[in-house]
Amino acid sequence: MKSFNLSLIALSCAALLPSTKTFATSQTIAKNNNDIEVVSVYGRQNNVVLNSGLATKSNMSLMETPAAVVVVDSELLNSQLIDNLQDAIRNISGVTQAGNNYGIGDNLVIRGLGANYTYDGMYGGAGLGNTFNPTRSMTNVESIEVLKGPATGLYGMGSAGGVINLIEKKPEFEASHTMTADLGQWNTYALELDSTAAITDELAYRALVKSARSDGYRDLNNDRDEAYLSFKYVLSDSHDVMLSTAYIKDGIAVDSIGHPIRIYNAESVDGKSGGEVSWTDLVNDPNGVGIQLSDAQRQQLAESLAANDGLTPYTFGHNGIISPMAKDNEGEEFRVKLTHNINLSDNLYFNQQLQYRDYDSGFARQTGAYNYVYWNRRGTINADPRAPLVVDGELFPFAARRQEYRKVAANEQSLQYFADLRYDFSIGDIDNELLVNANYEDRDIRFQQYSIYDADKVIKDKDGNTIYRGQLPYIFDIRTPNWGAGSFEDYDPLKTANYNKEVSAWGLGIQHVGYFDFGLTTRIGVAFNEITQRYAHFGVDPRYRASAAEPTPEQDTSDDGITYNLGATYLINDDLSIFVNHAKGRTAYSMLGTIYGNESDREDSESISNDIGVRYKALDDQLVASLVIFESSRTNLRYNNPDFDEGVSAADVPRYFFDGKEETNGVELDLNAYFNQQWKLNINAVYQDARDKKDPTRTSYDTRQKGVPYVKAGAWLTHSSYAFTSESPIEFSIGGIYVDERSTNSTAFGIPDGYVPSYTVFDAGIAYHDENWGVQLKLNNLFDKVYYEKAMFLGGMPGEERNGQLRFNYRF
Repeated sequence: MKSFNLSLIALSCAALLPSTKTFATSQTIAKNNNDIEVVSVYGRQNNVVLNSGLATKSNMSLMETPAAVVVVDSELLNSQLIDNLQDAIRNISGVTQAGNNYGIGDNLVIRGLGANYTYDGMYGGAGLGNTFNPTRSMTNVESIEVLKGPATGLYGMGSAGGVINLIEKKPEFEASHTMTADLGQWNTYALELDSTAAITDELAYRALVKSARSDGYRDLNNDRDEAYLSFKYVLSDSHDVMLSTAYIKDGIAVDSIGHPIRIYNAESVDGKSGGEVSWTDLVNDPNGVGIQLSDAQRQQLAESLAANDGLTPYTFGHNGIISPMAKDNEGEEFRVKLTHNINLSDNLYFNQQLQYRDYDSGFARQTGAYNYVYWNRRGTINADPRAPLVVDGELFPFAARRQEYRKVAANEQSLQYFADLRYDFSIGDIDNELLVNANYEDRDIRFQQYSIYDADKVIKDKDGNTIYRGQLPYIFDIRTPNWGAGSFEDYDPLKTANYNKEVSAWGLGIQHVGYFDFGLTTRIGVAFNEITQRYAHFGVDPRYRASAAEPTPEQDTSDDGITYNLGATYLINDDLSIFVNHAKGRTAYSMLGTIYGNESDREDSESISNDIGVRYKALDDQLVASLVIFESSRTNLRYNNPDFDEGVSAADVPRYFFDGKEETNGVELDLNAYFNQQWKLNINAVYQDARDKKDPTRTSYDTRQKGVPYVKAGAWLTHSSYAFTSESPIEFSIGGIYVDERSTNSTAFGIPDGYVPSYTVFDAGIAYHDENWGVQLKLNNLFDKVYYEKAMFLGGMPGEERNGQLRFNYRF
């Protein structure tokens, strides 16, 4: 039977499984993490082939694993001077930015679907739409592991796309102390101390603290203070416990808009682009309903248009629509986790983890600022306020209309428990692993939001009397905005959201893995899972919505069902294998959404994934390549019933329908090679077609998912040279990333063909590390490419211009 040793990291929901020959060496391994062969896809490639325990919580090697798994280790991250998860995804096929990011947190998607974030397998904050979530740093991260597709049975309630698991640094019994200092452009600097050592023969600690500051590109500042403290106690050769804590406080500037796409609808002018249209084409509404422009104003409007208007973002350099009233996303996170491992016998292993997490977030951001140019909307040309701005007879073609600022105060508390019991046994020539697991999770979210508007926001009572009008001044020119004076509170805020949402889930699962002596490995996992959602509404401003002004009775919904994973791998020979996998998972349909009566008898959102893959290894296991064809989808999604009118529709008219869907098909490639002491290479690429089918009643039923490119590809090559020194090599690195165009389509805003252009960016680095000290320089955006790194709601986030990072470290 395949040997298996349960270390502190093993069998935790995202930890790496070290491969050992006999149980007798376990105490040495437990006390000296330097002896553990950490899974690597960059520096020590052979270990990837030997070990891959993330996806299945088993003792499979990667060549045997019937699931799509990507591992990125610290050596690759460090060579790229990566300090946040946003930048780390360049190394992971199929992981991209979400198309509605709003500049808040790590809203990432796997294969076009939502991602779940974990630290060593335990909850690390969901994407939570575009509302609030942390921007995760790599400060205390040893490696990143991504499991693609659902795994509810093993990992509890999760997102449809898969799990992004961050493996944290652990205490070591061998003393190591490192100081690191970073310097960079835009007044960027950081100081870090990482210390680990044995306290006694059985007890080790690790303490890591870091403080980082940056004014940021385009004044998007980033301030972060972090502290991590963990203790590992080895009770015996077969029994260990670890207590770990984390505290992070950060303030990150929010750019909700980036550079916007001007709302010019070519379909309203016989398909003519902004570069082709003349002022005579920009006719006024014949019924006199829309804004009526003079001939001179129509000429002025036509002269402001460019060929890309209505298609791509309007580029205006370093500027942005970021109001002085905006408040940084100030997050504060506290995590404490207890991990317990025990080998009950030579072939019976038990692991349990308990974690409490508390996250506070608060910010004020400008979410609406639309530059309307020309649009025939529902038969009306330039219907006010979706029209060019005219004030006292003067036209402002670059004005921003329908402004909204949102101020948010939110708190999320979560409690999570996992237990895994595994038994290894043999029947005839078949080695078997039987895993029984249980999980429980509870998330409690308190959310409040206030909004202020410009004069385009008018609210009337049932008698048609105006009871509210926004007080923000219009922005007359997005290129040189005229900001309002004072604070957010000076503009008559409306309380627009006020609720508490609790989502809890529990599950029981069983998994069998069989190793057949003719090269076949099978995996069958089945789990029962129940998800309960409770929604308590506490009332909003009656001027905003009279029907929701008072608190309402708590609404809840509960659903349960079976989830499963079915997979098989066949080893054609030692260097080539093929695998198939089919998985079904479950998740809450709307982590922050309201609950209404017609949802009580519906099913929760389900996720389905199908994979067919080929893996190949060579160069004495120093090269591993995989090619995966996949289909992933999320079903039972909620969308608005177009026939429902609040306060008007009859009681039997449903507010929502629940047969919406998201679906992605594609191909992923990953190649990682350690050719020799001089050359190392990482390549990843994906082709994916992500489709939004949330609302089958609309013409956009099968449109592309916003922000998800068809193609994304990256590479990183490192050469170690002894030409200048005989002691330690100088490492030269170069890498590039290509991201295809990303759709920002919005029929509702008159730009159905909007997109963010494709780009290719190259980076380079040089590093020298001696026994005790090291210095490293990286140049980002080597050729000073002008590009948009993120697709926003109706625009693009400008990527950084050429810049440099310098890092010094000293080990003592």
